[in-house]
Amino acid sequence: QVQLVESGGGSVQPGGSLRLSCAASGFSFSVYTMRWYRQAPGKERELVASISTYGTSISYADSVKGRFTISRDNAKNTVYLQMNSLKVEDTAVYSCYARADWGRDYWGQGTQVSVSS
Repeated sequence: QVQLVESGGGSVQPGGSLRLSCAASGFSFSVYTMRWYRQAPGKERELVASISTYGTSISYADSVKGRFTISRDNAKNTVYLQMNSLKVEDTAVYSCYARADWGRDYWGQGTQVSVSS
């Protein structure tokens, strides 16, 4: 059974930090590109960060560059998103996404991140 389970979301004040984790099971994690997306209420889903199979290629949305860091541990089948200097506009449901070169993809259920004072 394929699963992507996010954790680490919560409520934090502006300027704070959170670390999201996404634990994968049921598929060959190391051959999948992993991405974090977010969707705020009333807005379209946004690609936040992407990491290639062995972490050699990483990209970020302009809105999070310099504040967020994506990483992965293939031995633990887990992808992370370290979020620093959080802003109110980072409030959203964050979901992880796995995509293989041949097109197979999977979504996690999402975790809520709320940034407010």
